[in-house]
Amino acid sequence: MEELRSLADLLDLQAVDLQIDHLLDERQSLPELDEYRRAHREAETLTVELVSAQEELRELALSLDRNSGELTITEEKVAQEENRLYAGGLSARDSDYLRREVEMLRRKVSDMEDQVLAIMEAREKQERLAEDLADRLGTVTMGEQRLESAISDAWRKIDTEVAVKEERKATIVPLIDEDLLELYEELRTSKEGAVVGRLGEDGVCGACHLKLSAAEASQAKKQDPPRCMYCRAILVP
Repeated sequence: MEELRSLADLLDLQAVDLQIDHLLDERQSLPELDEYRRAHREAETLTVELVSAQEELRELALSLDRNSGELTITEEKVAQEENRLYAGGLSARDSDYLRREVEMLRRKVSDMEDQVLAIMEAREKQERLAEDLADRLGTVTMGEQRLESAISDAWRKIDTEVAVKEERKATIVPLIDEDLLELYEELRTSKEGAVVGRLGEDGVCGACHLKLSAAEASQAKKQDPPRCMYCRAILVP
């Protein structure tokens, strides 16, 4: 009778273990987890792109400062040379040379102005890109935080249920024979699903749902513990 009680308790233990397995599987397969992973990857990508865009923006700002400074110096040089040219007192040769120098400097100023304008346009475009990336990153980060909060709440609820099941399990385990418990744990490690099944009056195994003949059922009951002839599950008569 004690042996049957131990087997019946084993069936109860399996029911609790399967409930715990289901909860743990639910914990790892929350739909929010995939959404969170996608959001996290997107946030990482946007962060890298934003850092790159900001670095490019800094380089453009430095380039603009440098070129603007060079333009100012060249403009001042043009003004100085023009003043010398218009002041008179130069020989025809020196005056002609200085005139060509001023024309060359004016062309240089024109080219530098174009370059400064191009850098300004590039900087404005880069600023818009950086702002867009920052906005997108902010939106994705908020979504990521929302999902993280939802996952934490779901996990907390599941963990509470698991703790209740673990308490129930702790009351069942001492009722089961140690050798039987060891076999059960070994089967659970090597097989998925039910490893203990009730043997119905019709000879059907509660684990694999195959029907044992009367002779097979009789032979199974003679084993210690009883085992299904097909799936090798522990049978509870």
